[in-house]
Order: sequence, then C-alpha cells, then structure tokens
Amino acid sequence: MNTSISERVDPAALGREISSEVTGRVEAWRERFRDASPFRHVVIDDFFDGAFCSELVSQFPTFDERKAINENGEIGGKATQEKVRGLGPAYKRLDDLVRGEAFRGLVGRITGISDLQYDPYYFGGGTHENRAGQDLDPHVDFNYHPVTRQHRRLNLIVYLNDTWQDDWGGSLQLHRDPYRPPAEDEIVTVTPLMNRCVIFETNEHSWHGFRRIELPPGQEHRSRRSFALYYYTDTRPSDETAQEHSTVYVERHLPERFQPGRTLDGEDMQELRVLLARRDQHLRRLYLNIQRLYGEVNRLRAMTAPPLGSGSEADATGGAPDPSTAALRARIHELEQSTSWRVTAPLRALKRLLRRQD
Repeated sequence: MNTSISERVDPAALGREISSEVTGRVEAWRERFRDASPFRHVVIDDFFDGAFCSELVSQFPTFDERKAINENGEIGGKATQEKVRGLGPAYKRLDDLVRGEAFRGLVGRITGISDLQYDPYYFGGGTHENRAGQDLDPHVDFNYHPVTRQHRRLNLIVYLNDTWQDDWGGSLQLHRDPYRPPAEDEIVTVTPLMNRCVIFETNEHSWHGFRRIELPPGQEHRSRRSFALYYYTDTRPSDETAQEHSTVYVERHLPERFQPGRTLDGEDMQELRVLLARRDQHLRRLYLNIQRLYGEVNRLRAMTAPPLGSGSEADATGGAPDPSTAALRARIHELEQSTSWRVTAPLRALKRLLRRQD
C-alpha cells in the first residue's frame, strides 16, 4: 500500500512555526496546486502559527528609503529587505525554517517539484512593503538565478496585513494572458490578508502583478506588507526550459472608462500622464540596455579581430581558431540576435566572460 503524501509529512520536523492547517492537509493543497488556473498555484490561509506570525508583524522593518530605489534610480514606493536574519529573532527563526530540508520537502510535496533549493541571497525576496501609489505591472520573473545559475521554480509569499480590500488595489492578480484586454483575460485575484500564503510556479506564462494601491480616507496609514521567498532547482524539464531572460513586463491597458465620446476630466488626464510616463521609462531602460549592448559587442569585436597582416584567425600551424576567440565570437552572435527584452541576461553573461578575459 502506498503512503499518502500528507502522511509522509512530519510536523515535528517542521517545528512550531507552521500551523497544523498546513501540515494536516498536504494532499488537499497538492490537488489545488495541480488543478489551479490560470497556472499552477495554491492559496493557504493561517500558514504560520498565529503567535509566530504576530512576532513577524511586530518585527517587520520600518520603511527605509535607502531600500526603495526603483529601476530608474529614484526613491519609489516599495522597500525591500533581503538581509532578513538581521531583522529580529522571529526572522532568524523564519530563515532557519525556510532553508531547512523539512520545509523544502513540504513545499516540494505540495507542488510536486522535488529537490528545491533555498536562495541564501534572497535575490528579489525578503520583506516587501508597498505604499499608496505603488503598483506592479503584469510580468513573468527572471528564470535563472544571477549567481548560482539555478532555475527559478517557485514563488512563496506570505502576507502580513491585518485588513485589506480588493478595491484598494494591491491584491495579487494572476493572469492567463495580460496582452489581451482585461475582459478577454482570465484573472485570479488573491487578497493580501494576514497570514495568507500563496505559492505559485514561475515559468514563461506565470504572469502576475497588482493594481495601483489607492487607499480610502482613514486608511492612509496602511501599506502592503509581505515576506517573499523564491525556490530554485539545479535542473528543469526540457519542455519548460527557455532561454535566459530578465523580468518581462506588460504595460497595463487603458482603464475601461476610456471609451469613444468620453470627455476627459482631471483624473483621466492624470491617469494618462502616469501611464505614458511609465511606458517612456520602460522604453528608456530598454534603449540604455541596447546602447550598452552595442558597446560590449564593439569591444568584443576589437578583442577578437585577427592582427593586421595575419590573414587568418587560426594559429601559425594552421590549426583551428583559439577556443577563447571562438567563444567570444559566439557570444557576439548571441548578443546581436537578442531582442530588447532579452538584453540584460546576455549582458550579465558577457560581463562574466569579459572578467575572465581581463
């Protein structure tokens, strides 16, 4: 007789931080994850032990503008803390928990993904705090860890907000296809309530984001708080493996209220200004990436060009080209074939290659 997945979970090995609601229903969570739409995910309430969750809330870091520098080099409305062990005893316990074999095994049983690897760098993870005015365009995440080169497989997020309403914005949205108008897209909304955990796969179609946070009168003191953790594996099924890329964003569609015949008011004009400014910033980042790309390509061309008068890149004995030269030429070809949204990934690889040449 086969032992069920839930029976193989040892709550004692997980310690007191995880609630019995999680460990006692592993098979149910596994089925929900497997059958979920628009892509595989599961939402689990009361994820941590209640007392432990309260400790995480009380030790959550204050908003630090030094940790809120956005992609444009400006102070934004989102602050992150990746060095979680220094935030307090509860976060040290949390870090011990999520890196442990028992917890990784639990998440692996729920998701069906084995040999999950913890990220000691918390690259993009840790504590997240989003203030009013902040949003996150639908996107798929980068697919390789920038240091370990492992495959990114899962996002695990636990929310730490004592109350929240979807009409405030900030609720996680999972998309089938954000390129389609909202009426044609399948969107699943996850309200970021206290001690609610969402686990979802990261692949080439796991589009997710949240609408701009707009808090009503009397709620301006609130912010959207969470703890985020990403898991990796050394290998990945070939049918899920894609060329390396950075985070890929899709700009949001115009709100439904913009219809032919509408007279624009001040709120409409501000909305349009924000949308256009965001698109301009996105294009500016892409143009700068392309500019850097051409600079690196030209540098590589200079490095790999044969000396004047040599007549050949082969060595004096007439043998094959030097392997390092061949590798550099291959990298040039890869960069030249890259499209704008794939620029940053080959640039990182190129810089590593150039450092080895220096």
